[in-house]
Amino acid sequence: MMLPKVELHLHLEGAAPPAFIRGLAQEKRFDIHRVFDERGHYAFAGFRDFLRVYEAATSVLATPEDYRRLTRAVLEESAAQGVIYTEAFLSPDFCGGRDLAAWRDYLSAIREAAAEAERQDGIVMRGIVTPVRHFGPEKAKETALCACETAGDWLVGFGLGGDESVCKPGDFAWAFDAAREAGLRLTAHAGEWAGPESVRDAIRDLGVERIGHGVRAIEDPALVDRIAEAGVVLEVCPGSNVALGLYPSFRAHPIHRLRERGVKVTVSTDDPPFFHTTMEREYAMLAEAFDWDESVFAEIAATAARAAFCDTGTREKILKRLESANA
Repeated sequence: MMLPKVELHLHLEGAAPPAFIRGLAQEKRFDIHRVFDERGHYAFAGFRDFLRVYEAATSVLATPEDYRRLTRAVLEESAAQGVIYTEAFLSPDFCGGRDLAAWRDYLSAIREAAAEAERQDGIVMRGIVTPVRHFGPEKAKETALCACETAGDWLVGFGLGGDESVCKPGDFAWAFDAAREAGLRLTAHAGEWAGPESVRDAIRDLGVERIGHGVRAIEDPALVDRIAEAGVVLEVCPGSNVALGLYPSFRAHPIHRLRERGVKVTVSTDDPPFFHTTMEREYAMLAEAFDWDESVFAEIAATAARAAFCDTGTREKILKRLESANA
């Protein structure tokens, strides 16, 4: 279903093609064979093992040039899937160890690759700085300072990723308050491995306007109504949820029920090669599971464009591209 798509929930390192990481490891003579299975795919069992493999693969990415090449590879693949606008999670934890000068160098390299992809492939990228939750609130403060110093027309958001079992959303309030004061828009992972209370806490304690995943809100009907009434947007990643065993199948996934209840849902891939998915596959599986037609996907893409953290001019351009494709 090659429709134009808008993706709001993509981890840059998590989108690294396995062949890219293997090739980079060979260049640097890094031994990361335990990261892959016999078919060359990322190998992990469950969410916490996924985090381990994710961080092991990321260890190969050690310079701004590595990230420039990574960004170009990721955006080339996204554009091939029909994505015309993407927001990627970036972490100073992995890009220079939260050192501001180093982070600026990494960010410059990422932006250079993004500009090249926009010129050559027509895909627009913006960045969201994301502390790693299980690294703790103090390191998140350092990450927030990096975000605040580089906020602008390209670095547009601030989020929170990592292991939801570590800390409470409110523990990161200082970092989110700083990001808000710097003009960054806010999102946070919640309601994936933690229950609906984590979604409620993120909205209340962090003041976010979007939630990464958020699907377990379905377990609390009153919360679903509150999300719908407040217009909080969910960055839903069905293939990721199914691959990690949160739901047994696409048909069992709550995205359809959430949408029917008036929640603004969007569709993203999260960490696509880890979960053997693409935006095309997400669309195809959702169409099969829920009989969604092109009009539904056009609506979801428009919802994502309106929820994007980019400036008004960029948003209008993306919406026009969507409208012209669906005319």
